[in-house]
Amino acid sequence: MGALTGFKETPRVVVPYRDAGIRVTDYDEIHTEGLVDQLQNQGSRCMDCGVPFCQSETGCPIDNLIPEWNDLVYRGRWRDALERLHQTNNFPEFTGRTCPAPCEGACVLAIIEPAVTIKNIENAIVDRGFAEGWIKPAPPLVRSRYKVAIVGSGPAGLAAAAQLNTVGHQVTVYERADRIGGLLMYGIPNMKLEKQVVDRRVALLREEGIVFETRTQVGPQEPFADGHIGQIMEADGELLRYQDPEKLLESHDALLLATGATMPRDLSVPGRGLSGIHLAMDFLTRNTKSLLDSNLQDGKFISAANKHVVVIGGGDTGADCIGTALRHRCKSLVNFELLNCPPEKRSLSNPWPQWPLIFRVDYSHAEFAHRFGKDPRVYALLTKKLIGDGNGCVSGIQTIELDWSVPGPDTPFSEIPGTEKVWPCDLVLLSMGFVGPEKSVSNLLRVGHDERGNYDAPYGQFLTARHGVFAAGDCRRGQSLVVWAINEGRNAASAVDRYLSGAQGDVV
Repeated sequence: MGALTGFKETPRVVVPYRDAGIRVTDYDEIHTEGLVDQLQNQGSRCMDCGVPFCQSETGCPIDNLIPEWNDLVYRGRWRDALERLHQTNNFPEFTGRTCPAPCEGACVLAIIEPAVTIKNIENAIVDRGFAEGWIKPAPPLVRSRYKVAIVGSGPAGLAAAAQLNTVGHQVTVYERADRIGGLLMYGIPNMKLEKQVVDRRVALLREEGIVFETRTQVGPQEPFADGHIGQIMEADGELLRYQDPEKLLESHDALLLATGATMPRDLSVPGRGLSGIHLAMDFLTRNTKSLLDSNLQDGKFISAANKHVVVIGGGDTGADCIGTALRHRCKSLVNFELLNCPPEKRSLSNPWPQWPLIFRVDYSHAEFAHRFGKDPRVYALLTKKLIGDGNGCVSGIQTIELDWSVPGPDTPFSEIPGTEKVWPCDLVLLSMGFVGPEKSVSNLLRVGHDERGNYDAPYGQFLTARHGVFAAGDCRRGQSLVVWAINEGRNAASAVDRYLSGAQGDVV
């Protein structure tokens, strides 16, 4: 490392978001561009720690060569830093914007000081690469005779497609939505990840030879009982092509399922059937689609304007619901969290280099505080009942407070008598995570499921019980981070390539 004592001399300075009062009025990205001198100084804080836990599985699932490109940025060798970054990460412009940065939680410096600003540096490297024209299409010089079909164009499907295309295989990606990107396109709102950033990378992949088929439902031709994006596309009158997965497998040498974990966890309480209660992903997807189609002029989205909003469940999706509702100019908002409020600092049961389970203020929490003067979250709260207005619409929620120190007969918590409360609301957004992938494709292909309901394909092999059918990403692993999806896509591509080499003959 160039600056052996940089971590002593330079304090942590993050690249700030745009001002909360300004950014909440639009859907432009919340990020700002970091100053070159500041970023190079931050790179100097990487402390030559000997064992870089930041790039271990605990810190970075794709083993980014973090100390190397930190040092290269410090030395002003930005193009070399980009080369190092792309060695392990197909899409650093996605992870640099959306990843919660477990690498910083595992940073050795973080034991005693604030961590290196790894995420900021990563994002700056790739953004500069695009700005300078260093990132260009690189199609393979030689094509193999093997065809691979990938179902799903989220980060796992795209990473697998990129890797398989690089070694010359003929790759076609099938996506049922009208735009490529999966979670990146419709699951993450524009203010966190502008869709032109996704489109820019997809355009490169197209130029490199990958074929993309949108509005294509791989599976049975039936109503979308469990596919919310499919429902949205169909409701908008857009024609969907139906592709029999068996015929798809017959016409390709390998088939990779990267369909995501799109089955939401629902709320089973009285009043769930009332109008005005929506799944978080429906709310976010419809808003982004309407924004891209018409700048929200077509009215084909769930509006929170002038409404009393309750978001049930936290995490990134809950935060994104808050940010979107604020941009709609909701009248009020509260966010229910089932768990206790996390501590300000690590607890003894959460040691380094584990991800620090501490209190955090996300972009939308800061925006809410700017407008309403407080944090939107209420902790240790259980929803008991949804209350109607007599006309079939939701008008309130009954809750009770929880005591997590005293377990109940069937739960790790107990309810506190006398703490019942009714919260007025006319829009409820359910953000309680996902329970696994849809089963229609996997059932048709007879690939099998594990004990959690995910596609059964052991990590490292990624091969299902069906010959030639692989699975990767959230549909195999369960709901997780974008960076883990990229890990799965890259490793599944290696497994597919080995399969083609061993089972089908030598690969060119």
